[in-house]
Amino acid sequence: MSRHLQRDLDSLHREILSLSGLVEEMIEKSIKSLYDRSFPLAEEVIAADELTDQKEVVIEEECLKMLALHQPVAVDLRRIATVMKVNNDLERIGDLTVNIAERAKCLVQYPNFEIPLRMERMVNITRQMVAGALDAFVGLDSQAAMNVRLLDDDVDLLNREIIQELQDRMKISSFEIEPGLHCFSASRHIERIADHATNIAEDVIYLVDGEIVRHQPGLSS
Repeated sequence: MSRHLQRDLDSLHREILSLSGLVEEMIEKSIKSLYDRSFPLAEEVIAADELTDQKEVVIEEECLKMLALHQPVAVDLRRIATVMKVNNDLERIGDLTVNIAERAKCLVQYPNFEIPLRMERMVNITRQMVAGALDAFVGLDSQAAMNVRLLDDDVDLLNREIIQELQDRMKISSFEIEPGLHCFSASRHIERIADHATNIAEDVIYLVDGEIVRHQPGLSS
């Protein structure tokens, strides 16, 4: 590897870590805005989306420039390709936090609406997946990435159970319908964040092991 390529790779790594930190902060704020019914906090999340979009574009442009200038091969090529894919997933997670914040703004007018208890567990697992996938990326740890994949089924199950509970509550009381639909949407957005965390984990496995595991069952071996 040339000195110039190493320098550009190091710079790219710092950029993707900066975007990761911003997106993780948006996740935390969007969830807190949902539970606290905080309009101002939801607005902070929405405002931050412009910066994530800008960072995503810069990182993609840097990747394309490096591919053109350095014509990397083998592991260096995989690294740049992985950064491009992780970059896209992080931007999509940012978009989903904005969607959650929008639902939080709508729920402000329903302070007595009870968010299903299962959602707290789903949120915690999703947080764990995002953090775990990013840690696996930084540490080039394919086993940790495999462990992230294993959690996705838990999130999917909890999402289905939350939706069923909300549907049952809406059948019983018409007052539950509008806030229930907003909560329904928020749950789906959280589930999608977990999907993107899974994508990042799969990209780490590709980077480290050179194996494409997408569409394969989430087995640890």
